[in-house]
This record gives sequence, structure tokens and C-alpha cells, in this order.
Amino acid sequence: MAAMAMLLAGVMCACGEKNPYPGFEKSQNGLYYQFIEKNESAQPQNGDLMEVNLSCMVNDTSVVIPAMENIMQLQESQFAGDLFEGFAMMHKGDSASFIVNIDSTFRKLMGQPQLPEGFTSSDVMRFNVRLKDFYPESEYAKRMAVKVKQAADERIAKMKADHPEETATAAQQLTGFLAKNKVVAEPTESGLYYVMLSEGNGEKPEVGQMVKVHYTGKLLDGTVFDSSIERGEPISFPLGVGQVIPGWDEGIQLMSKGEKGVLYIPYYLAYGERQAGEKIVPFSNLMFEVELVDFE
Repeated sequence: MAAMAMLLAGVMCACGEKNPYPGFEKSQNGLYYQFIEKNESAQPQNGDLMEVNLSCMVNDTSVVIPAMENIMQLQESQFAGDLFEGFAMMHKGDSASFIVNIDSTFRKLMGQPQLPEGFTSSDVMRFNVRLKDFYPESEYAKRMAVKVKQAADERIAKMKADHPEETATAAQQLTGFLAKNKVVAEPTESGLYYVMLSEGNGEKPEVGQMVKVHYTGKLLDGTVFDSSIERGEPISFPLGVGQVIPGWDEGIQLMSKGEKGVLYIPYYLAYGERQAGEKIVPFSNLMFEVELVDFE
């Protein structure tokens, strides 16, 4: 009887516990959560990259993080009831709000030794999150490459539409140069020309891999504007994710390790309508003697 009385008392106390955040539920770890939109799709696993729209408010008035698109990696919780517990509860397409401990969030998630001036440990910190998509980390480079190419295609289309005369002149200059110098090559769909000078080992790099490339860049009149060979050090960059001009991202993918060749790049796959350094004027077609030294 005594045990039963204690059990009933515990249940009554639990039922009578006042929720300080109406509309929110509380997890066993102390995370308060509220789903605005909830789906039945798959859920992210630890290590997955998540595309989220996220904002953060303190006391529903002070904006700590304005609404922004971000890519975050799901990891083990850093403290009981933290934001990562909330992420793990979500499905693709879900929208939710999470109320978390402000002290631990700033110290353990944001790496701040103390709260910013004007905030106290009694303040309410709320994250509003929409989980747009998630995927394994291994897919990141390929997805980024797709987005980079889409953005580049849109930029190029606008450039051509805004500068029809300059585009026509640059095209005549490039085709005229190739004909005069008896360069035999078929353009790719984008308009890039590539001529192999010596074969490599046949192994080609994949998008996202780090490549090492030796090069000499020239204007069509033969003026050298840059050379890694003169510096004695090849350039390194992740392939296909927009860290170099579009003509390079496309052209280096055509090569295998050890291969040497020449890229003839129309202006819109190079620096476009921009001045680049002292020698590359707007609407300049370029040529690069390149060697794919290595990749990993």
C-alpha cells in the first residue's frame, strides 16, 4: 500500500508539473521541442551533412542568428538536451522549434567562454529549424559540383545576353586563332577546346578530389600572364567545386594523371567581363598549357 501511494504521488506530481513553454513537449534529456511541420520520411544519422534553414532568438526578441541557409554535420550530443538531439528527431522536410540551455549552447556548441553581454543564464534560447535535406558526407562534393555548375550556367547565360556584341567578337577571335594555328579540336558542349599533347596513365580524377596542376597561362597573342612552372610549385585545388575558373573545372576532368595538354578557354569560362590582374582585360579568351601532376 505504501509503495502504491508513493507511485500515485509521483504520477500526480508529474502530471501537475507546469510546462513553462506552452505548445512545447519535453524530452527525457530536457530538450523542449515543438514541430510545426512533421513528415514520415527518413531521418539523418550521425555524420550526415544536413542542409538547414536556421535562426536563433533569445527571449523571442534578441536575434542571435538571423535566418540563413547552412550545412551542418549531425554529431553526438554535446550536452543533455542540446540542438543535436533536436536535429536527430527530425525528418526531411520537417520544421521545428527547440528551446535549449543558453549557457551550455554558448560554451559547448559555439565555443564561447561566457555569455555575450546582455544575456543571462535565465534567458530562453530558441532555435527555429527547417531540415531541407541530408546526405552522407561522401556526397558533398558531387552535390556542390551540381550547384556550382548550375550557378555558372546561369551566370554565363546572363553574361552572353547582356553582352551579345562582345560575345560574338570573342567567339570570332577564338575560332580565328584556332584556324590560323591549325589547332584541330572539337568544342565541348560549353565551348571549351582541349588538345592533348602527351598521354597520362588513364586514371582520371573525380569531382571533389584534390588535384595538383602545373600550368602556363597565356593570352591568344602569346603573352604569358601566369605560370606555376616559373614558381616551381604546382597549384592544388578541389576539382569541380568552383574554386577555379569554370574552364579549369571542366577541362581538368578531361585529363588523366600525368597527362599534358592545352586548354583553349572562351572568355565566359574564364574571367568573363572582369579585368583580372594587369594583363587579362574583360572578354579575354585564354589558353593554358597544363599538366595534371597528381590527384588524391
